[in-house]
Amino acid sequence: MTDLYLAAETVETERSDPCLYEGQYITRFKRFFDVTLVLLTLPVIVPVVFVLWTVVRLDGGPGFFLHQRIGLKGRPFQCLKIRSMNPGAPEQLGAILSNDPALQSQWRTKRKLENDPRITRIGRFLRQTSLDELPQLWNVLRGEMSLVGPRPVPLDELANYASSRQIYEAMRPGITGLWQISGRNSVSYQERIQLDARYLEIRSLKVDVMILWRTLRLVVQPNGI
Repeated sequence: MTDLYLAAETVETERSDPCLYEGQYITRFKRFFDVTLVLLTLPVIVPVVFVLWTVVRLDGGPGFFLHQRIGLKGRPFQCLKIRSMNPGAPEQLGAILSNDPALQSQWRTKRKLENDPRITRIGRFLRQTSLDELPQLWNVLRGEMSLVGPRPVPLDELANYASSRQIYEAMRPGITGLWQISGRNSVSYQERIQLDARYLEIRSLKVDVMILWRTLRLVVQPNGI
C-alpha cells in the first residue's frame, strides 16, 4: 500500500498556495488552464489522431469508440477513445468468460482482462502508449472532462463505487490523475477510490502540473497510464 501511494504523497508535499488551492484555481482557472493547453497542442494532436483513426479503420470497424461515463454532478457523457478492440468485442466477451472461472473472477473484480484476446495488435500499442486516450481532448473542450482528475467511471461500473459516488460527481473526470501515475493497472477499486478522494482534497495548479509532467514521463516509458 505504501508503494502504491508514493506518487500521490510526493505530489501532495508540493501542493500550491492554499488560497489558490481552495478557491480561485478550482472555480475559475482550472477550466481556463485546460482549454488553453488543449488549444495549444491541437496542431500536433489532430494529425496524430487522424493517422491513428485511419490505421484502426483498416479492419473495417469504426475508428472511434464511445462509452458512457459519469461526469461532474453525475451527468452522463460519451467518453471518446480510439478503438483498441475488435469490432465485435462486446459480443465476444460472453464466449470468452463462459468456460473460464478465473477470467470470470478477474472480470468481476477489475472489469478488465489480462491479455484480453479482443484487443487488436495496434490496440495493444495504443494502450501501452495511452495514445487511445487522445480523442478525450475533445471531451475536455466540451467541458465534460478535465486534463487532470479522477478517471471517468463507466456507467455499468457505478455500483462498485457505492457510497463513494459523490467523489466522482464533485469534479470533472480527467484524462490523467493520481490513479494513473500510481500504477493504474494494479490497483483495486478501493485503492482507486482512495487515490481519487486524495486528489479531491489536494488539487491545485501545482499538483495538476506535477501530475501532467509525470504522465508525460510514463508515456515516454510506455506501460499505459
